[in-house]
Order: sequence, then structure tokens, then C-alpha cells
Amino acid sequence: MKAMLADENKNLVWSDVADPIIKEDEVLVKIYAAALNRADLLQRQGKYPSPKGCPEWMGLEISGEIAELGENVTNWKIGDKVCALLGGGGYAEYVAVKYDMLMPVPKGLSMEEASALPEAYATSYLNLFIEGHLEKGQTAFIPAGASGLASVAIPMAKAFGARVITSVLSDEIAEKIAPLGADIIINSTTQSVEEILKAEEENGTPVNVSMDCLSGETLGKSLPFMARGGYWIVISTLAGIETNVPLRPLLTKGLHLVGSMLRNRTPEFKAYILAELVEKVWPKIESGAIKPSIYKVLPIEQAEEAHAILERGENIGKVVLKINHNK
Repeated sequence: MKAMLADENKNLVWSDVADPIIKEDEVLVKIYAAALNRADLLQRQGKYPSPKGCPEWMGLEISGEIAELGENVTNWKIGDKVCALLGGGGYAEYVAVKYDMLMPVPKGLSMEEASALPEAYATSYLNLFIEGHLEKGQTAFIPAGASGLASVAIPMAKAFGARVITSVLSDEIAEKIAPLGADIIINSTTQSVEEILKAEEENGTPVNVSMDCLSGETLGKSLPFMARGGYWIVISTLAGIETNVPLRPLLTKGLHLVGSMLRNRTPEFKAYILAELVEKVWPKIESGAIKPSIYKVLPIEQAEEAHAILERGENIGKVVLKINHNK
């Protein structure tokens, strides 16, 4: 089969590799689409290798069709349309997947839309509801509103009855992400995030949960204005790896500052998250309350351009690679 490898110069090359050999608790998935994540860019640079036992090439979430079953797999059948969370290996024609890392494609979704579900939806659900304990009527702060992850997290939080604040870098971007449904969109170039969060606290609507991929200085400046017992979940540090955290409000308000990564969770815990998604989130997708946001679909052979879109930060929603098996 073919897979997308990074050569010694970090160029992406559609290359011949060995076919996957499935274990008794795995299935072979014929991949139709693979959605991009920022982790793919880091992996290409050699900074975020696949976990042990996973293919070396990129790709954390895919959709496709089951082509072969391991001898111990009884809850799936050949021909089932599925999407899957991977440790790596999605930029390819086929991948071996443990049975409990699979989810059915929600009714009414295209394969391209389904490929954009597993990583982003699992990450959002984990950090908003499991780590952050977000409840109906509470306020969530989800910065970087134009990111692929925010395009999932904002509608998800809204669908479960939360109020959402987000931030972007310009009024133009704010206008583009307005359909996601955030209640407040902060232009962080012209407005102070911490001042707005302070005003929200004074108005009686403080932030209960933050799912923060930016971090940096704004984290420490904003933390004191959270609701009592609030959860600030750090999932990445795109805006900086250091901040000054005032400890007094952390103590007096009983705040929680939590670091969280989906990738280093146990397979058993990931399977639990996926089961939660199918039970609680899939019905909202099938009803139309939550809809995947796709920015652009490109053939796998144009993976370089797909990566460039993420690097330029131009996408509002997910970028997806489509695999053509007719060549």
C-alpha cells in the first residue's frame, strides 16, 4: 500500500510501505479520508513521534470502511463505515485499528466530515466535560476561535447548554467564526482578554471552564477572574510556555490548573471517551445540533498544501485529505 512519509528534508512523499497485518482484536480499515491536526505538523518536524507500536507516518483521525476483521472481533462487520482515533498512521491507504478505537459514522455525514470527528471531538469532550466538568448554564472560555479544535469545541459546548467566550486576532476572523455560535468573541489584538473576563465576573457570569491551547501570559492574567472552583485546562502552549500565576486566587477560589493531553492517555481511557461520544454526542450530530466544520478537502497527493494551510492559519474549521483508491 501507499502512505505519506516525510523524507530527510521534511518533504512529504506518497510512498510504498508494507501492508498492515492485523492482530486478533484489530480490524483493517480502508481509509477514505484523514483529517489534519497541528500535531501532524510537529510530527513532520520530528518533534511529536507516533507512540510505540503505531505507524511512523502522520494521521490521528480517519474515516473509512472495514476491509478485514481480526478473529476476536465480533461487534463489527466487513463493510461497516467507521471513523477511528489513531496513535498515528492515518495518511495512508489502509490502517490496522483496535476494535474499540472505532466509531460508526453518524447518520447523514459524509466520509470527509466523519474523518474530522475522532481526535477533535474526543479532545473537546475530554477537556470540557471530563477534565473541566462543564455543566449546562456555565460559561466556557475557548480561545483561538478560528482553530480546527475550536470549530468543534464551541458548537459542542453550546449544544450542551453552556455559554461560550472565545478569542480571535481580528474583526474579520470574528465575523467568519460567528456561525459557530460563541456568545462573546474577543478581538485579542485590540481588546484585553483578562479585562473582558474580569468584567464577566463582575457581571455574575465568570468562566467556569477554559480549554486553552494558547496559554502564555494571558493565562496567568486571566485565571484570577474565574468562577469559584473553576477549571483552567491547558492543552497546548502556542502563545508561550511561561506565565505568572497569582497563587492567592488559586487558593481562595479553589481553582484547578490542569495540564491535559489526549495522546498520552491509556488505550482503555481513550476507548471510554469514544464510547461517551457515540452515546452522548453522536445523537446531537445526527439531529443537526452539532455539525462538523470542514474548511477544505484536498487529495492526499496535495498533503504539502494541506499542511501549508494550517501553517498559515487560514482555515476556519478542519482540513481533510481524501484518499483515492482507484489509482
